[in-house]
Amino acid sequence: MSSDLHHRGPLHGVRVVEFGSLLAGPFCSQLLADFGAEVIKCEAPGQGDPMREWGQEKPHGKSLWWPIVARNKKSITVDLRTPKGQEVARRLIEQCDVVVENFRPGTMERWGLGYERMSGVNPRLIMVRVSGFGQTGPYSARPGYGSVGEAMGGLRYVVGDPQTPPSRVGISIGDSLAGTFAALGAVLALRARDASGRGQVVDSAIYEAVLAMMESLIPEYALGGHVRERTGAILPNIAPSNVYPTRDGGLLLIAANQDTVFRRLAGAMGMPELSDDPRFATHVGRGRNQAELDDIITKWSGQSDTEPLMAVLVKHDVPVGRVYRAPEMLRDEHFAARESIVWLDHPDFGEFPMQNVVPKLSMTPGTVKWAGPRLGEHTDEVLTEIAGLPMTEVDELRADGVI
Repeated sequence: MSSDLHHRGPLHGVRVVEFGSLLAGPFCSQLLADFGAEVIKCEAPGQGDPMREWGQEKPHGKSLWWPIVARNKKSITVDLRTPKGQEVARRLIEQCDVVVENFRPGTMERWGLGYERMSGVNPRLIMVRVSGFGQTGPYSARPGYGSVGEAMGGLRYVVGDPQTPPSRVGISIGDSLAGTFAALGAVLALRARDASGRGQVVDSAIYEAVLAMMESLIPEYALGGHVRERTGAILPNIAPSNVYPTRDGGLLLIAANQDTVFRRLAGAMGMPELSDDPRFATHVGRGRNQAELDDIITKWSGQSDTEPLMAVLVKHDVPVGRVYRAPEMLRDEHFAARESIVWLDHPDFGEFPMQNVVPKLSMTPGTVKWAGPRLGEHTDEVLTEIAGLPMTEVDELRADGVI
């Protein structure tokens, strides 16, 4: 293994051009960039990707999300709605291995940038297409946001308290799942290209990415007539596995549903007799008496503070964890030891923390080299050195407002 590959990542040498905005497509290329791909993000001149403005908090009026989703990428500006901008994009695509786009199906074709045309001049091209409903089917032309895909894919219905309407997970999970599967598809297509010499289309639909996570939901209904419902914090018939309160206001997730683990939990509670109680001695029994068992554990956990209780459960080898927020993550020794959070220098924010690259590879790890770039920061570099445009043409395009 060369030291260069170790430092540059396993996708070093793969050039990606990203069209589109917001999250699903850009998250796909973020993952590729994390592992060494050269990602060139094309944005509209002026305001750029709306992600530059998104987020819960915006110190200095700038998004705290953008530096993460655009990390390791180069930014150029091109107006794809103009013939000259489309020609610039074609010149760039000719020099790339992968195109990532998340426009509504048909948009790239309308601009003369579709796969059939571009693969004619670049047969090795892989086009990764992320959309709400996929590139085919009766719904394909509809606008498809992540929230709609989460609902259609079955996730929204099963999330939340059974006494309330379906809930949101709390993050844009539909977009992120579609982007993750899209990145997997890109790597698979690159592997297939090694054998065939030709690229292909990767079609990642948000609703299908969500559906892929839905376990046995389909056969439960098709073969058993059971429709999954919202269950709140518990996993039905799997006990104990819940969030339990502590005396000092903390919350601990305790998962001791296997017979041997429950025996250890009963010992930690000082109630070894629970593991022999016919109501709780077996997996089936604990499932039937789930509410009663949760009440017993809740009463016990509420008599101790979080830290001492954690120590007791860890000593007895019971799976347990705090319910973390950002403050707990930033001061946790395990996060620190594994470098789960990485700090980068940022021109506006100073030291900027963000989640590190996942998964960890022992020989060719990914890395975060820089946070999201300024709008158009790499336009001249990319258009002259990669697309092959002379600087005089770049100046003309800028004067025309194309870049």
